[in-house]
Amino acid sequence: MMWISPAYAASAPANDIMSFLPMVVIFVLFYFMLIRPQMKQAKQHKLMLETLKAGDEVATTGGIVGKVTKVSDQFVSVEIASNTVINVQKHTVQTLLPPGTLKSI
Repeated sequence: MMWISPAYAASAPANDIMSFLPMVVIFVLFYFMLIRPQMKQAKQHKLMLETLKAGDEVATTGGIVGKVTKVSDQFVSVEIASNTVINVQKHTVQTLLPPGTLKSI
């Protein structure tokens, strides 16, 4: 008595390549639509942080806007109001604002 029919291996090696092709296409799409743009954005952010200097107007990831008064390796001093300076970690500076932005707020 045979309850289970015998399984036969595929004889065409082209089937193996064709079944693997969708995975390759998905990876290529992920690379060009997600990974590559994110790497480019991270590179631009790193360059912006390296060129940060006193007098620049910035916005942090927490939504604080102010003028940079001092830049060190790990921290940035940001003046958020007259005579009110806070220290934030350098990587939290999200955006370099155009000059004069703070006066228009």
